[in-house]
Amino acid sequence: MVPAGLDSGGGWRWLVLRPPTLYSMTAIKICGVTRPEDAELAAELGAWAVGINFWPESPRFVPGERAVELGALLKRRTQVVGVFVNPTLSELAKAVEDAGLNMVQLHGDEGVQFCSEVARRTGAKVIKAFPVASAADVHNAEAFRTDYHLFDTLAPSTVRGGTGQRFDWAHMAHRRSEIPAILAGGIDPENAAEAIEVAQPFAIDVASGIESAPGVKDAVLMRALFEAAGSREAVAEA
Repeated sequence: MVPAGLDSGGGWRWLVLRPPTLYSMTAIKICGVTRPEDAELAAELGAWAVGINFWPESPRFVPGERAVELGALLKRRTQVVGVFVNPTLSELAKAVEDAGLNMVQLHGDEGVQFCSEVARRTGAKVIKAFPVASAADVHNAEAFRTDYHLFDTLAPSTVRGGTGQRFDWAHMAHRRSEIPAILAGGIDPENAAEAIEVAQPFAIDVASGIESAPGVKDAVLMRALFEAAGSREAVAEA
């Protein structure tokens, strides 16, 4: 208990502080949104961030005009994240400006210096994605001093996320870093609580786990995800 001031009778009022549960502190990022109604529901449910895919080879690719529409719908309601694979700095700067992106998520072979330049050039926060096959992959991410690290399942080089496959979340169990971790890869309403308990991430990133088809979110599954993760509202930005 901690003192909270004097009551009307001159005695101390005491405030009981209970530590928040792990689940209530875990943010949710809904990725691969292509439709306004899905973006609307994600924001309504309290998603910390919503991802829009700018990679043309993705089944969840969103063309420029629609990306602008989604960005405008989400503005000031959640973090708007653009997902890219090996973009140029000019492409990133234009997307950030046009779609009102708060963050850029880099899923390609972008290096340390490029990531630093992205932040300087665009003013957006940077999420760097890392494919994970072992605990060493998690450790090696520390070379990148980006705003967030996203850990996803190692997939063939032609596939960049959204596989619906999970990696061994225990690889993250001993991670010690000041950079917030986002866990992706095969998360759905049935295993979200387990993912949070094992990996203890700042946020979970979900795409295919709440879809009826690539890029088409299922409202029932999305609501079930938030229920399972125990996240009713967006947490404060790390």
